[in-house]
Amino acid sequence: MASENDVPAVGGETSLQALVQAFAMIIVSEIGDKTFLIAAILAMRHPRAVVFAGAFGSLVVMSALSASLGHILPTLIPKRWTQGLAAVLFLVFGYKMLQEGREMKPGNDKIREEMKEAEEEIEESEAAAAGAGNGAAVPLEELEEGGGRARHARTHSPPAGATQTLVEKARSSLSVVLGPHFTQAFVLTFLGEWGDRSQIATIALGAAHNVYLVTLGTIVGHGCCTALAVVGGRYVSTKISVKHVTLAGSALFILFGIIYLYEAFHSMDIDVSDLTPPS
Repeated sequence: MASENDVPAVGGETSLQALVQAFAMIIVSEIGDKTFLIAAILAMRHPRAVVFAGAFGSLVVMSALSASLGHILPTLIPKRWTQGLAAVLFLVFGYKMLQEGREMKPGNDKIREEMKEAEEEIEESEAAAAGAGNGAAVPLEELEEGGGRARHARTHSPPAGATQTLVEKARSSLSVVLGPHFTQAFVLTFLGEWGDRSQIATIALGAAHNVYLVTLGTIVGHGCCTALAVVGGRYVSTKISVKHVTLAGSALFILFGIIYLYEAFHSMDIDVSDLTPPS
């Protein structure tokens, strides 16, 4: 009797299939995203090579962690259920992106709003780094929660001798070893990607395909997006249509959902046939 974790994908899973799905998912998810804009803005203020290295290094770590987490799931629950969960996730994301795309106006108001938020996060990060040098650090957790708490922290310094958080200590250590600009790009990108749609989708792909191929596909996709952002991200962001990118992403995610749903039912059919006694 075949093991349910050894059930092949419909039509035979190929290396090209896993690579293309991972690469395409990153492209439609990341172009014009907040982390894309953060890299673009930082590249205009600091050396491009350093910003690229910091942002891309963060995304490599995130890709490997996410795909590995997805790889672990089939060892905990049957693969047909991981395929079913992946199908549900992609269909939900696709539906939400379809709603977002339909509600967007033809202009670039959405991307301008994202650009403003990215600039605020960068300014707060730089203020936090300056404050840390004067003994008045702003926790990175507060930067994720919005500008209000960060501004409050800048105007109301913590008491002298206050204990730094683990995140602050890690950032200070990285700044000393790798430099402040690399660390800023790395930390802001990592925090921006954590819990993002592309991270969850990478976990789903890692559960459905070869973990190494998914990792490679997402890394190549992130590399292309980050390079584009660093070289001319601000110009590109004014020319692309976020509405069209979102709608294209919606179609791609829904297509992935249908594929994995079909594969989940196919694996269930195989299990039933294995249990059927011979005539």
